[in-house]
Amino acid sequence: MSMNDPISDMLTRIRNGKRASKKIVEIPYSNVKMKIAEIMKEEGYLESVKEKVLDNNKKNIIVEIKYVDNNTPVITDLQRVSRSGLRIYKGYKDIPRVLNNLGIAIVSTPKGLLTDYQARKQKVGGEIICNIWWGKNVTNR
Repeated sequence: MSMNDPISDMLTRIRNGKRASKKIVEIPYSNVKMKIAEIMKEEGYLESVKEKVLDNNKKNIIVEIKYVDNNTPVITDLQRVSRSGLRIYKGYKDIPRVLNNLGIAIVSTPKGLLTDYQARKQKVGGEIICNIWWGKNVTNR
């Protein structure tokens, strides 16, 4: 896998982790990836998010995938929307709702990374980074 798109790499690591029923996934650190992970935790998709400092002064993000009944991952899927070859920008009125609000879009706005509903509420558009959604057996808002 090429590291040209670190966010796609992060989403793939989480997707593969949940498919393999792993509890913990390690991701190379960046501020943007940390913020995405924190939003995912706030929105109830991840159990916990931590920083881990490695020997060589580099950092990793440790995400703990959240499961329902200890075996069903809360995250049904993650999808990269905007990518280096095709950037997707939307005004706040045009930010799509993910699966009739069964999921969230993470939007990179002038006010920082926001969920789709925060961006609409604050009337800011931006680049649609990714969509995340869950099955019908989980609700948190």
